[in-house]
Amino acid sequence: MQAKQRYILLFLSCAFLALCYFGGYRLKGLFPDRGRHWPSLDCYMDSEELMEHRAFWSLPPKQRQEEAKANTVREQCRMETCFDFSKCVSGFKVYIHPVEETVAMSSTYRKILNVITESRYHTTDASQACLFILGLDTLDRDSLSSDYVRGMQSKLNSLPHWNGGQNHIIFNFYSGTWPDYTEDLGMDIGRAILAKASISVQNYRPSFDISLPLVHKEHLERGGDILPIYAENIPAASKSYLLAFKGKRYVYGIGSETRNSLYHLHNSRDVIMVTTCKHGKSWKELKDERCEEDNAEYDRYDYEILLHNSTFCLVPRGRRLGSFRFIEVLQAGCIPVLLSNNWVIPFSEIIDWKTSAIWADERLLLQVPDIVRSIEAERVMALRQQSQLLWHMYFSSIDRIIFTTLEIVRQRIQQHLWRDGRVWNSFPGGLVTLPDYTDTPSRLPWNQQSSQFTAVIYSQYQTGSPLVPATSSGPLLHLLRVVSRSQHVARIVVVWASDAPKPPPARWPSLTRGIPLHIVVPQQKQNIGERFRPLDLIETDAVFSLDEDATLTTDEIDFAFHVWRHFPERIVGFPARTHYWDDTKAQWGYTSKWTNEYSMVLTGAAIYHRYYHTLYTDWLSPLLHKTVDQSRNCEDILINFLVSHVTRQPPIKVSQRKQYKNSNLSAVARSPWNDPDHFLQRQTCLNTFVALFGYMPLIRSAVRFDPVLFKDPVSNLRKKYRQMESVHN
Repeated sequence: MQAKQRYILLFLSCAFLALCYFGGYRLKGLFPDRGRHWPSLDCYMDSEELMEHRAFWSLPPKQRQEEAKANTVREQCRMETCFDFSKCVSGFKVYIHPVEETVAMSSTYRKILNVITESRYHTTDASQACLFILGLDTLDRDSLSSDYVRGMQSKLNSLPHWNGGQNHIIFNFYSGTWPDYTEDLGMDIGRAILAKASISVQNYRPSFDISLPLVHKEHLERGGDILPIYAENIPAASKSYLLAFKGKRYVYGIGSETRNSLYHLHNSRDVIMVTTCKHGKSWKELKDERCEEDNAEYDRYDYEILLHNSTFCLVPRGRRLGSFRFIEVLQAGCIPVLLSNNWVIPFSEIIDWKTSAIWADERLLLQVPDIVRSIEAERVMALRQQSQLLWHMYFSSIDRIIFTTLEIVRQRIQQHLWRDGRVWNSFPGGLVTLPDYTDTPSRLPWNQQSSQFTAVIYSQYQTGSPLVPATSSGPLLHLLRVVSRSQHVARIVVVWASDAPKPPPARWPSLTRGIPLHIVVPQQKQNIGERFRPLDLIETDAVFSLDEDATLTTDEIDFAFHVWRHFPERIVGFPARTHYWDDTKAQWGYTSKWTNEYSMVLTGAAIYHRYYHTLYTDWLSPLLHKTVDQSRNCEDILINFLVSHVTRQPPIKVSQRKQYKNSNLSAVARSPWNDPDHFLQRQTCLNTFVALFGYMPLIRSAVRFDPVLFKDPVSNLRKKYRQMESVHN
């Protein structure tokens, strides 16, 4: 009896092992992995996994050991285990490996290298680098593609700073090839961070890898469309269609199941789902019974018009999990409805997509129309606003996509400067909100109230100029008296960029009526951008920037500050200029003519938030600084570009004053304003800035702020700013 039981037990054991070996993949099909981590048992492998398993054990022992070690590194990589933080102690700098001229490179990858090279992140010294970028194009790792770079592994291993991929970031849009389109890159990335489009939950290493959007090769390198108004003011325009999709469908292979079922949703009224199988060389041989009907319906709709006239747009998976539809839908102002199970949504580490997109399950496709119909109008508007905001802040150009990627890595490294998620998901966004300045929306610069300002007076005239304060009647000393009478001034800082001797400290205090006065000599007097350098002396949020020959009155200064307190994110001031498009020259023009519109307020007499000193110095591209340094001009134009880029708002002009400088002194002073090339330089700067920003950020305005009653024929006792009435221009 005992022998019989032993034989039965042995038979059952063998049967169980056979079931695991030959039928485990069927069990796995019954219980699909939807993001959970199943035990790594052989009996749960599908046939492809079994083949890989067998191929692994067929390797020589040494190679098998190296492969197992590499797989373990990839699976366990986190910032703490695969990244060397010691390289980033001196700052966050990015080094690009030398580009091999003999190796082909796609236009998109060249754009990526261009924007990094010309950014504030870049360094040419590998020893100073925190992060490394390959000079080899890894965007397309489809072996059937013409952009596929062969022999990539040997090229990586030959790089002097590769070090197993540590502190490297690899960009990839396409992986795998027909017919399976797996996520295999055809190379061992080791400890490198993978910034990848169409990445799945199963292959994504949380807080290490980064999910990217897939973009066309025509995607803008810099800039992107401007959003001239705050996102909450986007009008709720009615749309012709509720839900729409137009695209390819696949009659065979991976990705075909979902798109081949979309015709069930199409009703030709408010839900438009049109597909075509008319693509590829052999579509006629492989077409099914629906192809001709689908192709005819597909041709009825223009793609661009359909996107722009739909409230919701379907974003189904393609051959891979991600597709171009995602970026196209955002650009069109349509709310994305994501239909790609297990896809890690781009930048989901920092972006709260619940506020701007709708998720749907591929297995519940027929429920999608009911889901979007059930969404209340108020939420539809909120989804539209947020999706448009995210498009402009992070996706509208290559530089924004790449800088967002770099800032995510930087935030992981410098965790003491971690920004609240609300900063990333609210205007103006994480790219222009420096982490060492603020970390929450409530502490954004223009959310702070300031009751005083710091006057920063810039002095740059040469020895012998009548503007140098040789006497108590000099214009600079007169300006000090005027500023010190303001009830809001907290401190006066004179940036002494003049080559004349610095005045004795004991000479001026009597002029400022007890207001603290400091004279600062910049390290580089010839660099006119030094006037915008952050100073510890500036403790107020408001900075009143003045040229030493400014002729404002105390009332004008107080009134400008009063206006600025209502618009602390903008430049508020007196001298206005504007830009225009010159058709004859096919370029932007700059003019100082007195017109009904303006787009710049010059900082010779203007007030703004001190945060822009930090952005100007630490955030702008080195090429922009180089343009200003070489011309010794245009710094006031550049800061207007900066503020309009950040705020999407024009500056504000106050009072009717046209002339804010002493015209008599300017006639004899050796001022840069009297240089005959001055205007030509500013015209050139304007177009250079547009090229480097990638678009024209300046916005025209016809608004001017004046005090109530200041020109009315009423008693002067009723007027708060009485001196402004007597100002002549």
